[in-house]
Amino acid sequence: MKIEPYTLTATEAVQAIASGRLSSVDLVKSCLAQITKTDSSIKAWAFLDPDRALAQAAECDRIRKAGLGTGPLHGLPVGLKDIIDTRDMPTQRGTDIFKNRQPTQDARLVERLRESGAVIMGKTVTTELAFVHANETRNPHNPDHSPGGSSSGSAAAVAAFHVPLAVGTQTNGSVIRPSSFCGTFGFKPTRGMISRSGVLQTSDSLDQVGCFGRSLEDVALLSDALAGYDQADNCSFARPRPDMHAGAQADAPVPPDFVWFNLPFYDRLASDAHDGIEAVLDLLGPRLSRMSAADTLANLVAVQARIHEYEICKHQAEVFDAHFEDLSHELQPIVDRGRKISEAEYTDALAVKASAQSFFDDLFVEFDAIIAPSAAGEAPKFGAGTGDPIFCTLWTLAGLPCVSLPLLVGDNDLPVGVQIIGPTEKDDRLLRTARWLQLHLAQAT
Repeated sequence: MKIEPYTLTATEAVQAIASGRLSSVDLVKSCLAQITKTDSSIKAWAFLDPDRALAQAAECDRIRKAGLGTGPLHGLPVGLKDIIDTRDMPTQRGTDIFKNRQPTQDARLVERLRESGAVIMGKTVTTELAFVHANETRNPHNPDHSPGGSSSGSAAAVAAFHVPLAVGTQTNGSVIRPSSFCGTFGFKPTRGMISRSGVLQTSDSLDQVGCFGRSLEDVALLSDALAGYDQADNCSFARPRPDMHAGAQADAPVPPDFVWFNLPFYDRLASDAHDGIEAVLDLLGPRLSRMSAADTLANLVAVQARIHEYEICKHQAEVFDAHFEDLSHELQPIVDRGRKISEAEYTDALAVKASAQSFFDDLFVEFDAIIAPSAAGEAPKFGAGTGDPIFCTLWTLAGLPCVSLPLLVGDNDLPVGVQIIGPTEKDDRLLRTARWLQLHLAQAT
């Protein structure tokens, strides 16, 4: 039986291209055919130029045949969230305010993608200014449902087999939640692992880059290619990065220890998601500790909101001043609220954020990973919002690496992810723990 190239994972595809069993042109043609077939109902793409994608693929094939150097993503098509600047494609940020905006240079992460041999397939749909107002993208599993936000198009494009890999961003839950809703693997590395230069800034303190793929190895492969120091990004750190792909392939030397926090807002978890996660927790047996969370931990949700709202009003002040009436009715009250946050309140919130980071640093001396829901349950109906990000808020605030594993299915046969969270700058160990969890659950069931 013939395997269609678009169905290959990124790891499978890059190996097939490297061995000469598959050309990049054939892979891109197969992906474009799948887009043509399904995107009229999914609407994952904000910009797509098939001729440009095929030209990039042909150049990748020429380079390989000529025996020149190839990178870790050589010939692989990748989708980019439409807040990431590209010199040869518009970056419209999910709003008519920036319609036909054409950057003059690539974001730093796009430079790394090109250097790694990737084919920049196009720009995926995002919510308005990567915030709360949903755009047109639908869930590939059921178009009556949301794909989540704000990296909606990136998650949907990978789930629909349009591309094996896509890049998103997360300021609250915008990688982990859509990956849960769309049934993909989603990975947000440690804050500062991947440069944000040339990416729409909504919160300098919170914005982080993440990845979507169809396997654990896939998201690690992409993250390694993107990771690197950038002196223009003040969250970037000038230290070697962990080998995330090696971590995703490694066996844990001893069974890892997990912790589950009984947080008060977990009553928002849908009953089917609750039952599914409880079954996973039961299978961990003595490897799991359940802890009652102090009120201060739950209060971090309000701290994240204060920082996010204050900073987006600061970073996008010119846009909000000039185009307030063009903003959605969901965003306008957030801007009004953010403008009222005092500098003292903001400074206090940053101090709490720093103490949260110290708390988690201490926690991971004893535990390998936190286990948590990726989202409240299955994807909501389209038009009812992009879902509750609260199950991601604490870990994003602290800048911790997080991965969503598509382990569960809800009552409506839609995917439900399980999230695990690890210590900063030990992303390889988190991915190793995620591999162990997958294998352990497969053996136990």
